[in-house]
Amino acid sequence: MHRVLILTFIPIIAIVLLGALVHYIGVQGFLFAWILNFMLMACVLAFTETLKCPLTSPYYNDKAWEHRGKIYESFGVNFFRKLLRWVGWEKLNKKSNPIEKNTKTLMQLRYRTKQSELGHSIIFGIVLGFTIFVAVKFGVFKSVWLFILNILLNLYPILLQRYNRPRIERAIVLSKRN
Repeated sequence: MHRVLILTFIPIIAIVLLGALVHYIGVQGFLFAWILNFMLMACVLAFTETLKCPLTSPYYNDKAWEHRGKIYESFGVNFFRKLLRWVGWEKLNKKSNPIEKNTKTLMQLRYRTKQSELGHSIIFGIVLGFTIFVAVKFGVFKSVWLFILNILLNLYPILLQRYNRPRIERAIVLSKRN
């Protein structure tokens, strides 16, 4: 019951915060796009951490068309990985989630990639809705920051999780053999 209340309360908080954001800042410009993305990240993270669903959908499995990550490499996922290292995200992430060399830790890492992909997918859809709204109501130029930040903060992380997960799964198989 406690979990249900929290899962109900999180979207309500997100809507109230979103209303305040729109009221005080408006829906145009970099500041709105930046705050919107990070506010949604906090709310979605709280939601997915509370939900703790097993994420066993076949959607998360490696698809043949992904060609072992080659398609993601063609979209520049390796450059994005370097960018994350450059801004210090990888160091911060490894500090809060250290990776040990055992099967259990690898399985937790695989789950976190699914959880991250789910969260970024939800945020991507919400921000895409705002991008379309702003483009229609105020013009395409006014929605540029929403578009750019949605690509950088949501689409590329989704691609990165899809790129990393098969590698983690191969490491799990190797770990189980040893």
